[in-house]
Amino acid sequence: MHPIFFKVLSRLGLRTFLRLSRGKTLGARVAIFDSSGAVMLVKQSYSPGWILPGGGVERGELLIPSAIREIREEAGVVAEGPLLLHGIFSNEEKFPGDFVCLYILREFRLETRKPNHEILEAKFFSIAQLPADITEGSRRRLDEIVEGLPISEHW
Repeated sequence: MHPIFFKVLSRLGLRTFLRLSRGKTLGARVAIFDSSGAVMLVKQSYSPGWILPGGGVERGELLIPSAIREIREEAGVVAEGPLLLHGIFSNEEKFPGDFVCLYILREFRLETRKPNHEILEAKFFSIAQLPADITEGSRRRLDEIVEGLPISEHW
């Protein structure tokens, strides 16, 4: 999709309309931790705040291959170890019928990230110095993983 067309559709709220009209949707996100314990976050062009990398699972695509594809596209991360399932969450409050599977990845290599219209920035943050505008859902998942807080059913 052409970047200008993408921006126009984003401003018109077409993504939200499509999500609301498609029935159930499924997303795969990944909490990627480097050897120091820092976590990878991405900043999207069409949504405020920093978020764990990932995206929608396409029709006919399996969850883990989708997660692997998304982290490579968004953050230049190539999985070299297993993706461990952290949980499956309802995102009903923000997008009716939407579910998000979150995986944890600790073994990977980085490649040069190809710039695109969707992801403005991708970088590692120390858990002690997460950005102030990290999304609530991403923050809750990191608290569950790092602090051992109870896992919620809601993103």
